[in-house]
Amino acid sequence: MDRECSQLLPSVCAVLADSRQLVADDTFLEKFLDWFKTLTETESSLLLLQENPCLTELITCVLKLKDPSSSTLSFILRLTGIFAASESCFQYLQQRELLISLFGEVGPLSSALWEEASVRSGWVQGVHSMVQHQSALHFLCNCGAIDVIFTLQGDPSLFVASAANQLLVHMLTFSLQSFQTKLVNIKDCDWPVCAQKLIVHIEESLKSNSASRIKQSLKLLTSMFGCCHDLWTEVLWSQLSERIVYLLEEKPVHAWHSLVDLFLSMARSPVFSCPECSLWTSVTCALEHLNPAQVGRLAVGVLKLQECPQAVRIQALSVLLQPMDCVLKAASQPLEYPGLLNRSVNDSATVETLLSCRSSCASLLCQTLAHLEELQYLTYLPVDLPYIPLLQSVVTILQFCIGLATPASCLGNKISRILIGCFRVQRSALDILGALSHRESHSVFMGSVSDILLAYLKSPDTSPTVLKKSFQATLKWLVRLSEAPSSRDHWQQTEQFLRDLFLVLQKRLCSPYWEVRDSALEFLTLLVKHLREKDGFRQVLFSSEVPKLMEDLLEDPESYVRASAVTAMGQLSLLTQLISKMPGIENGNGKEKSIVAQLQEILSTDSEGFPRRAVISVFIDWLKEGHPDVLKDTEQFVSSVLQAVNSDLDWEVKAGGLELAEVFSAQTLGRLGLAACPYAAVSSSATRSTHLSESLQIFCRVKLFEFLFGALCDCDRPVAQKACDILITLKAELCEESSLREGTRAGLSTEAHGIAWLEETLRRWSSCAEPCPRGNADGAGSQDPNGVLLVLRTVDLEGLHGSLNRSSDHIEKSPQSLLQDILATVGTLEDNEADCY
Repeated sequence: MDRECSQLLPSVCAVLADSRQLVADDTFLEKFLDWFKTLTETESSLLLLQENPCLTELITCVLKLKDPSSSTLSFILRLTGIFAASESCFQYLQQRELLISLFGEVGPLSSALWEEASVRSGWVQGVHSMVQHQSALHFLCNCGAIDVIFTLQGDPSLFVASAANQLLVHMLTFSLQSFQTKLVNIKDCDWPVCAQKLIVHIEESLKSNSASRIKQSLKLLTSMFGCCHDLWTEVLWSQLSERIVYLLEEKPVHAWHSLVDLFLSMARSPVFSCPECSLWTSVTCALEHLNPAQVGRLAVGVLKLQECPQAVRIQALSVLLQPMDCVLKAASQPLEYPGLLNRSVNDSATVETLLSCRSSCASLLCQTLAHLEELQYLTYLPVDLPYIPLLQSVVTILQFCIGLATPASCLGNKISRILIGCFRVQRSALDILGALSHRESHSVFMGSVSDILLAYLKSPDTSPTVLKKSFQATLKWLVRLSEAPSSRDHWQQTEQFLRDLFLVLQKRLCSPYWEVRDSALEFLTLLVKHLREKDGFRQVLFSSEVPKLMEDLLEDPESYVRASAVTAMGQLSLLTQLISKMPGIENGNGKEKSIVAQLQEILSTDSEGFPRRAVISVFIDWLKEGHPDVLKDTEQFVSSVLQAVNSDLDWEVKAGGLELAEVFSAQTLGRLGLAACPYAAVSSSATRSTHLSESLQIFCRVKLFEFLFGALCDCDRPVAQKACDILITLKAELCEESSLREGTRAGLSTEAHGIAWLEETLRRWSSCAEPCPRGNADGAGSQDPNGVLLVLRTVDLEGLHGSLNRSSDHIEKSPQSLLQDILATVGTLEDNEADCY
């Protein structure tokens, strides 16, 4: 601790010990604790207490207070725990009977303040910090603190209960850390007393009739097996496994959720990875005794494991497929789809009962569909999924939801009544339908999949959220089909689907609901982006009314829709350029010529930020990809865009303008051979000095530096940071060492200037009608290369970059300022009781 802090600390401790003086902000105490944590990690805790006796006096004074505040008492408990983590400091505090007064039965445990959750939380955190040596464990065992921790496991405050659970885990693992290689019986007297107490408590809780005690112990075991992978955990499991299996066999299983958490935690531990481990017997028991609604999470977790007996994997997959199998058999199906399973793992009557009940049917199906979707994204699945029957069962569920399925049994009639119009199940089923596209099959798609997708896209009863999911699933299938090698006949069938799809889109783009119009535009944007190389797709697109409707939506009353229309038209414009020379296609070139002007008008005049942000994103893409209308006069295009962005108040629009400026500058320098550019491949053979001059003239004509320097002065930090980064890059390319030396010899100022000087220079530029003499940066206009170059050299960009990247509290972040703040705010709480935000 430095001398300044040592001098301030006694005054701060006096304030904290005086109940008449209030600290205005509890966050000061948190920062105070953080500071001491850092100190004790780098310095001797005992030496800190000995050199600063005011700390020990503070603890003693707070203990003597009749009515300390709960925040102060909690702070003292945590502070004492931090110091007691050192064994020498622990002995020092114990000799003064401070530990027993704080953590024993005569301390806060017996006071009225124990009713405060903050005090109980401080007590637990203090104990947790303290348990870093065996002396602390012996102290806790002897003073009755362990029983208090057991009680706090069921605390009404979830924060306190969770902290108590984590504390017990820490105590158990810490007490047994030296027993990693000793595989002895748990009742062996060599095991530490603390560990024996904890294990006896766990066993008694598991044998009790109290559901809350059972769940608390299962939660404790789950955390312990999850964080500790020592060999003694296998010995502990062998002692407890019989009781765990007994809990599974109870009817009903009350703690099934906690049991599933426990098994998943253990299955991920390398200690239990052996296929012969007894854990898998318990997992098998769980898969058999719990119903699919309870055990689905365990089943999908088992299937994700690398180390697991194959028989358990097959059983887990059967559990997930059983509800799907019941649904498939509940509807009339073609003969080639007999079902998903040859046999059931669980009693099929249980599953049928769940599917027959309105309260459980949708939940079971949503959970099952989500788990099966999760499996589709695994890079490796150690069991084979019955792809076709699974796909058909998903389609059947979707058919039930809109009344297209034909029930084949009493169960089918019940499912049909429950699922009709069920949006939750529709969304989940469409998610997995899209995920199943990775096993693309043209014949499958052109059968039931395309029919059900078109049915949902056409139906007026489809909700906007379900429609969005339908679009997403359709896109995934079409993209996968376009990537797969297929015959001409197959793609012709796909084109027919596209024609039907575009007829639907024409209606959806005219929907009275803005969410529907927006989803249709987003879908079209992605469809054009992914299928733009397909001749058949382009033919279908431009033979429909969709392009005209997309353009009309640029004037939609809803800003979200206008933004989506801008993005869609941006993609469509790029596509139109690809087919401009294709015969027999009506691509609307007459109107295409004005699309740049239309988007520039939106950028300049739209009152909402979303469309303007979309425009700048489109312009960036056009500049990168070489849009023909941009290439006709790139300088004029960039200049007009930067001018519009410069007066925009939306920081995201400005950030987009900076990205466009960055792309343009990189392209210009790359084209002239001054820098590597991913967007420009042509290089010149002219000299570097000529290139420098030419690039500067280009940048000045488009007023690039005026825009960048203005952004550097912007009040929005992300804008200023981005501008600073771009300017530093340009300075490295344009301001060579030789030019700096030349400027010095000529007597030009090279003194580094800051933001205030730059703002004044920008004001002079804006009022300057003609370029001023060489070397006069203050008077030169933004179109004078010499003046611009001088400003670029003299602005302290590196210093600005450092200040922009510093946090807002970097000036006053020291421990000394913290102590000063505590003293400065003492007693102000009562004077300023009203918070003015």
